[in-house]
Amino acid sequence: MAILIDGKAIAADVKAGVAEKCAALKEKGIEPALAVILVGEDPASQVYVRNKARACKACGMKSHVIRMPEETTQEELIAKIREINADDAIHGLLIQLPLPKHLDEAAALSEVDWKKDVDGFHLMNAGALLSGQASVLPCTPAGCIELLKRSGVELKGANAVVIGRSNIVGKPMALLLLQENCTVTVCHSKTKNLGEITKNADILVAAIGRAKFVKADMIKPGAAVIDVGINRLEDGTLAGDVDFEEAEKVAGWITPVPGGVGPMTIAMLMENTVRAAEAQAK
Repeated sequence: MAILIDGKAIAADVKAGVAEKCAALKEKGIEPALAVILVGEDPASQVYVRNKARACKACGMKSHVIRMPEETTQEELIAKIREINADDAIHGLLIQLPLPKHLDEAAALSEVDWKKDVDGFHLMNAGALLSGQASVLPCTPAGCIELLKRSGVELKGANAVVIGRSNIVGKPMALLLLQENCTVTVCHSKTKNLGEITKNADILVAAIGRAKFVKADMIKPGAAVIDVGINRLEDGTLAGDVDFEEAEKVAGWITPVPGGVGPMTIAMLMENTVRAAEAQAK
């Protein structure tokens, strides 16, 4: 039976470290602050934003939630981003995705001051990650690496497989695993013989957005399985991209859904925000 990787406990430890850094900055007269722009009424986004605001409070950080109506124009959104960019009292800026369909996400993200880009999505930060110079890492992939390290999973020389090639998780996940000296394979919807590839993985990261897609026969016995997926089933319950009940009988380590990667994403957002505040203070 696999060792359960407790994302909640590890996230709490990360946030405790962030709280110490926030306290140290406050002694210097700097109060770390995160602004989140939320456009529209997407229910899932509302929940995520509430969770981020709660995490800020727990870490001793200021939280500004800027709510904009569904009919917000691109020009209005960009004007608000530029206003926050110019505010020295705000150290991190996050645009809650997805945006309403009439808005251009890429154009909006490119307007965020890269020094305040705590999601790590700006092209400057994405390029820094590619060249191994990044100080701000995308929250979910960085959280996955933290989970592996703190659980005692050997990264150096490990054969790692990432299922998914999104700009938010799949690609940066592969780059971070490479930086940890893993041998990395990226799989996706067009990959042939997917199960044969995943069965060779010492570390398997599932980020494909398909509920219970990864079955036990796709997992190498003893592998570390990181489940990034979060899918709502017909009965209203949540499930990851991995069939947990099957997989935990084969894997060496496994993250649950919920309670695995999710809490770490927010914890790493807090870490990125306090790092941004430290950098801007200098």
